Amino acid sequence: MGSEYLDPNVVKLANFRVCKVSSYTTELLEIQADNPTVHVLFVPGNPGVVSFYKEFVESLYGSLGGTASITAIGHIAHTKKNWEQGQLFSLQQQINHKVDFLSQELQETKVPIVLVGHSIGAYITMEMLKRKGDQVIYFIGLYPFIMVNPQSKKQANIAKVSRSSILSCLMSLMVASIGLLPKWLSQYIVVQYIGNSSWSTSAVETARGHLLKFSQAPDWEFMKKNQRKMTFLFGDDDHWGPLQVYEEVAKQVPDMALMIEREGLSHSFCCTEAGSIWVARHVASLIKIQTSSSASAADDGKLSQIA
Repeated sequence: MGSEYLDPNVVKLANFRVCKVSSYTTELLEIQADNPTVHVLFVPGNPGVVSFYKEFVESLYGSLGGTASITAIGHIAHTKKNWEQGQLFSLQQQINHKVDFLSQELQETKVPIVLVGHSIGAYITMEMLKRKGDQVIYFIGLYPFIMVNPQSKKQANIAKVSRSSILSCLMSLMVASIGLLPKWLSQYIVVQYIGNSSWSTSAVETARGHLLKFSQAPDWEFMKKNQRKMTFLFGDDDHWGPLQVYEEVAKQVPDMALMIEREGLSHSFCCTEAGSIWVARHVASLIKIQTSSSASAADDGKLSQIA
């Protein structure tokens, strides 16, 4: 986890848990703080496998000084074990699943809730904010895939595959076969053709057992109305959330807080220890600013009532 970068007094390992959310088996990564002041709910990208984000979750807990409980929720059927018997789920079903989790597991939470989403998870968490804005104080989108980029060759190629039932079937068979290979061979394939040699051990292990679907323009009016509760981190070289999208968001919502990461990280930041730590520190700094400003506003409100 890179614990040498963190205060050893606040290092905790994330716990894996399986629960039922609206009848669907759901995988979670969790860290419970002793006396939390905020609860961070994290929604992953695609594949929506929480194990990819173990270093990130643990680094975020340490970067927040052990003051936040953190839950990372996986997508339905994005699991190594075939819990849903091969059933496919739409983006809308995945959104409903996360909203149901908020209602089921965090409805009685006494501390503020912050939503963090990566890639397509940023789109999902924005939709969660729409429906559960009364529960959520802040939203952070990391390397967000919130709209299609017509200039991206990779996105265009994926769209061609998704439109063809034959190609989609072949791609699914190829991906599924990786998990049937011997461990040493599947790890080699993942590193050589999916990741790279800088991937952490847990990221490679996760990709062995798991190995996409999305298209819609953002709700600009909603984003304008809620711009003080939202922020995005874009990558300097990210084909899923390219700088063209950053520029469009800045144009449509000029007062929203936006940042470009120029540390040389990739869209799959969670697959390296350095990426997990840097992004965790960035997210922690945003949460600290937001929670302190929210606390100040609450105190001002109390003082005005007394006066």
